[in-house]
Amino acid sequence: MTERTRDALWGDAAEIYRRICAHPFITGLTDGSLGRDRFRHYIVQDAHYLRGYARALAFCAAKAPNEADLVMFTEHAGAAITAERDLHAELLAGLGCTADEAAALPIAPATQAYTGYLLAITASGSYAEAVSAVLPCYWVYARVGEYLQRHGSPDPLYQRWIDAYAGPQFQAVVDAVLDVADRVGAAASASDRELMRRHFHTAARYEWMFWDGAYRLEDWPV
Repeated sequence: MTERTRDALWGDAAEIYRRICAHPFITGLTDGSLGRDRFRHYIVQDAHYLRGYARALAFCAAKAPNEADLVMFTEHAGAAITAERDLHAELLAGLGCTADEAAALPIAPATQAYTGYLLAITASGSYAEAVSAVLPCYWVYARVGEYLQRHGSPDPLYQRWIDAYAGPQFQAVVDAVLDVADRVGAAASASDRELMRRHFHTAARYEWMFWDGAYRLEDWPV
């Protein structure tokens, strides 16, 4: 039986996922010890990130070989902006910050690097490359959300964020993109499949760096 593309991709990133779940940012969410300043840093950077991610999804839509994929990625690009506007506004209010104040804060190094990478690959690469590059943001968040939901958080604000990524509605979105990854991976050449694995692995590493940057309150050193 031929290995599904998703299985090959996750096999490359399984250790990264385990390290994300063990990271003090994540464990701090579940035991309530994570400082609000760190969570605020994360939400501010996530707002910056999602604006770039929405553009990367728009590139996926532009490269889509069929109408169904075009519609899906276009809808997902719009949903990324909606998430920023609605969920982030709610969480920022609980953190004593407005959306305008958050938007005025600078983008951190890991955020800049991650969004730059995604935009470079989705703009210049093939459709298969573009899909593999944006996939970790979907899939890792769903898996981390599932992990967090099993453990829960004593902090209602943190639990509100967990609930957004742990429900069946978000998982259905992720499953749809995984189906696309399997389809384009099955049709791709050996060299293109290797590129898919490389981009997926790199983006998954950026996911870890994003959590770590928030925990360290990452800023530009100079």
